[in-house]
Parts: sequence; structure tokens; C-alpha cells
Amino acid sequence: MNLLQKFLLELQEITLLITAAFVGLFKSPRYVKETVKQMDLIGVGSLPIVILTGFFTGGVLILQTFPLLVYYGAQGESGKAVSTSLIRELGPVLSALMVSGRIGSAISAELGSMVVSQQIDAMRALGTDPYRKLVAPRLIALIFMLPFLTVAADVFGLIGGGIVASTLFNQDYGVFLASVRNGITVEDIISGVIKPLFFGLIIGSIACYKGLSTTGGTVGVGRSTTSAVVLSSIVVIIFDFFLSRALQSILDVRPV
Repeated sequence: MNLLQKFLLELQEITLLITAAFVGLFKSPRYVKETVKQMDLIGVGSLPIVILTGFFTGGVLILQTFPLLVYYGAQGESGKAVSTSLIRELGPVLSALMVSGRIGSAISAELGSMVVSQQIDAMRALGTDPYRKLVAPRLIALIFMLPFLTVAADVFGLIGGGIVASTLFNQDYGVFLASVRNGITVEDIISGVIKPLFFGLIIGSIACYKGLSTTGGTVGVGRSTTSAVVLSSIVVIIFDFFLSRALQSILDVRPV
């Protein structure tokens, strides 16, 4: 089987998995407690690493761009440079990559372990739909929580950038905040919130598919976990380009 056939086959299987999971939402039973549990694991559990990533990303953006802005006499626009970069691109993408590494691997490993230990077969034998019980809560939790994590990364990234600008480059924090307010538009915020919705769906669907298609015992669980993280990260980065272009056309977002 060549790469194109393999890609189309996996795309078909992932599409069927997503369809089965969301169709199951309109049928009973509905696993609300499981969904809330996954939201807690994904949202609260991932918050520290996302905040840390956002904070130091904002700091390093100022560290690298401020000397260049000084050269052109535009140091007053430092907040605009950081806010635009974070809210449009770096916040959503870095948050998705962090969640992919932490949650995507956990989902794939958990479901893969259930497959090799025949727990999935036991669920089907007892009349429980694994897509409704296992996949749907994880997809909903990722789609719902990733935008909040992205907002947290953006906020702490701006805080980190402001701290670096004021402590290392002696820029007044009020000037930085004024530049941030002038640089952020409603279109930027909408774009920065829409992207994580799609990224959450991508991470969740790929991780669940790789976990449920695990073969080869415990060794296969490791392969599925690695494959889920790598593939979801690559797809997020590639899809971000096309999604950014589409949002530019729809929202008429100004170029940086």
C-alpha cells in the first residue's frame, strides 16, 4: 500500500470515527460525568504547562524583537508586535502542540491499552458503544477546553512580554499596554479562538483513532502513542496554514 492509499484510508477511518462519536451525542445514554472528567484532565491538568509556555514565549518575543524595533525607532510598538504574533499564531499553535504532547499521547496510550487488554471487545459485548463512551467525551473536552487554554497562553504571554520590556529594556508598562490595546482587533481575537476549536478536533480524533487501531500488544501501544503525537502535531501545523488563509479571506484580517 503506497503512502497516498494509506493516507486516504486513515482519513476515511478518522472521518467515520468523528461521525460516529458526534452522532452518538443525540442518543442515550449520554456520558456527561465522563465528559466533565475529561475537561478537568485536559483543561486544569494542562494549564500549568500552557501558562509557562505562553509566558516565556512572550518574553522571548520581546527579547528578540525589541532591539530591532529600537533600531527603527518603533520601540513603542513592542506590545503590538507581541500581541499580534501571540493571538494570531503562536498562542493557538503552541497551545495545541503542548496539548498534543500531553493529552494526545495519554488518550492514545489509554485507548491502546484497553484494546490490547480486550476491554474494548468486552464493552461491545455488553452493548456499550466505545465511540459514544470513550471517543465523544474526549473530543468534546478537547474542542471546548483548548480555546480557554489558548486564551490563558495569550494573556500570560503578554504579561511575560511586558515584564521583559519593563525590566530589561526599561520601557514603561503603560506604553506597552497601550501598544497592546492598539494592536489587537476583534478579527484577531476571533481568529485566535476559532483555530483551537479545529486543533482540538484534530488532536482528539487522531489520538483516539491511533489508540483504537492499536495492534501488536504492549509494543504496539508505544508505537500508537508516538504516531499519535507526531501525526497530530504535523497536521496541526499544516492545517494552520490553510486555516489562517481562509480566516484572512473571511474576516479580512490585515497583514502583520
